[in-house]
Amino acid sequence: MSKYIGVMSGTSLDGVDAVLVSIKNDNVEVIKSVSHDFPSDLVNDLKRLLEEGIISLQKLGEINYRLGLVYANCVNDLILKAGINSDEVTAIGCHGQTVFHDPRSKYPFSMQLGDGNVLAAKTGVDAIMDFRGMDIAFGGEGAPLTPAFHQEFFKEQNENRVILNLGGIANVTVLNEDKILGFDTGPANCLIDLWIQNELGKQFDKNGDWARSGNIHSELLTHFMNEDYFKLKAPKSTGKELFNLEWIKEKLVDFPNISNKDVQATITELTARSIAEAIHLYASNIDAMYICGGGAFNLYLRERLSHYMPKIKISTTSDLGIPEQLVEAVAFAWLAHQRVNELSGNLPSVTGSGNTAILGCVYKYIG
Repeated sequence: MSKYIGVMSGTSLDGVDAVLVSIKNDNVEVIKSVSHDFPSDLVNDLKRLLEEGIISLQKLGEINYRLGLVYANCVNDLILKAGINSDEVTAIGCHGQTVFHDPRSKYPFSMQLGDGNVLAAKTGVDAIMDFRGMDIAFGGEGAPLTPAFHQEFFKEQNENRVILNLGGIANVTVLNEDKILGFDTGPANCLIDLWIQNELGKQFDKNGDWARSGNIHSELLTHFMNEDYFKLKAPKSTGKELFNLEWIKEKLVDFPNISNKDVQATITELTARSIAEAIHLYASNIDAMYICGGGAFNLYLRERLSHYMPKIKISTTSDLGIPEQLVEAVAFAWLAHQRVNELSGNLPSVTGSGNTAILGCVYKYIG
């Protein structure tokens, strides 16, 4: 039985999750987890980078180093609270902070920041990062990567399942008898969070209460749903380079008189409807859907999902043994295990890659 640490920070910029797991054969056990907020100045710098897309090379390098420190501090706190030594951990799998994802351009790439050298040096543990690059090099989207983990640990012979991750972007894994499919459906928390941050100065819409207080505007919803991304066939992936605050504002130009809370209600409806339509299109005979990610705590969003999918049992991954807020971090611990053991970590049927691939770059620590 080997111990690994997974580290995840998503596009919502709500902080870092680190989880210590033990992995043996087909078993993964969560031992301990911690969550750290990002320093406010780092959040502001990342928001500027994501929104403006223009930054000096010096500033980019500094953000990369600072993220490495944040990840290292989180890992060291986890090791301390777990009561173990760093040499008991085989490796750290760290996703990094996505700042741009463009797998369909002439020169495709996905950029995650966070210095793996710093992470390894400050923790005394081998660090593995850059999990998306090899899949993209083989012609894939580089995302989503979690379906391979979902297949390994969540597939059930007697139940057709969907695993729905509600991070900044929503992605689904279809675990059917005859196929494994995964892709990004579109926005999850990113637009919901951005709108309430912009209008009320709150970080997120707790329980979806603000959205619940508004009315869904059907014409605006149709306008939202006309976005070209929703018409693309899977495999596909997206991010904040498309679904951002400017996207909302551009869509609202023709709807100047809608109240802010009605916009929030309609954005939340967009998330629910785009997910439901994608599932209806690509997944038949689904028995159950298990939700993970921060959006699992948005009760109003879950109600709207149930509205669109009344025949599907909707629960969270806690019922499958992994807390909903930790699934992605656990997945990257597993991807680190795959890398250490030179096993593939992608599913070409999900990413569109021409090959299965060993994912991740290793930053070795020699003490």
